[in-house]
Amino acid sequence: MQNRLRKPHSTYLVYEIFLLIIFILTQSCTQRTNPNARISDLGHETGLTVYFTEPYAPESETLRGGPDQKLAEAIYHAQTSVDIAAQYLDLWSIRDALIDTYQRGIPVRMVVESNFLHEKEIKDLMDAGIPILGDRREGLMHNKFVIIDRKQVWTGSMNFSMNGAYRNDNHIICIHSSSVAEIYTQEFEEMFIHDQFGPTSPRNSTINLFSIGNSDIEVFFSPEDDTIDHIIERITSAKESIYLLAFSFTSDEIAEAIIERAHANVKIAGVFEKSQYHSNIGTQFNNLIAEGLDFRLDSNPNSMHHKVIIIDQQIVVTGSYNFSYNAENNNDENTIIINDPQISSQFVDEFERIFLQSIEIDQSLD
Repeated sequence: MQNRLRKPHSTYLVYEIFLLIIFILTQSCTQRTNPNARISDLGHETGLTVYFTEPYAPESETLRGGPDQKLAEAIYHAQTSVDIAAQYLDLWSIRDALIDTYQRGIPVRMVVESNFLHEKEIKDLMDAGIPILGDRREGLMHNKFVIIDRKQVWTGSMNFSMNGAYRNDNHIICIHSSSVAEIYTQEFEEMFIHDQFGPTSPRNSTINLFSIGNSDIEVFFSPEDDTIDHIIERITSAKESIYLLAFSFTSDEIAEAIIERAHANVKIAGVFEKSQYHSNIGTQFNNLIAEGLDFRLDSNPNSMHHKVIIIDQQIVVTGSYNFSYNAENNNDENTIIINDPQISSQFVDEFERIFLQSIEIDQSLD
């Protein structure tokens, strides 16, 4: 009798284990194929992890599961500190993670563009006791970066907003490096502690070139680091190709550098945000089209918000820096230049996706 009772129990146990294995495998596949948070496993080898938004994915309508979720998870796991410089914030995920972390006793500090201090989610942070400083000036505090435990930096084109994470074409990069985190912390504290924004921000004397795994990364802050000179230096070094994704592009100097490379038979192609083309005085779009270059307007009904230059499929220029006079001279901005063909290939894939969906413009009909 005992043997007859044990046998069904053993069979049931095996069946439970089988279901558990199936569940784990299913969850693993779901995480890897989540279209709202494309992540490259290469990032774990190099110290960089790149996430792209997926504004056309059906899941984006839920406002859940995007790149902000990965950032929120990192904030929840903070052990010593979180510093955030955000032009704008209305993401519940980031708000809740910051409040939870602060209430666990972890120091949280924030600087923000003063025009958005009245936003509900930012007021929620202030009501929770998190110290927040606005820039209180005409130029924009246009940064979008988070420093966690002085070991990780999250930065890119993505504003910490619903539109930024779910409706616009954007990216965010997690950099695992205490050295990079330190230079970002110095920039943060210039604003938060010393109240130095925009042109009053002092030039940083520390080293700005870092090697992380297989990647070389340069970090520049505007206006103090003459960022445009470093961007033009990379453009003029191009031998084969320059691909560009630009939310705003009004810089004469950068346009001239690109045209010079085109005359040297370097392949040039790019996509502009269409709303900026129609409303932004001084846009370089028509000047580049007039040179016979293959520039197009994006088709996203919201915004193509990237600020990316890809050089020879090897180097990526990105960050909060639009290619404009204000980005160079008036705003608080951060720019990173990554030299790594594996990271670059991810941005090439993103460029090709947007370029294939873009709109060709006949200048003569415009």
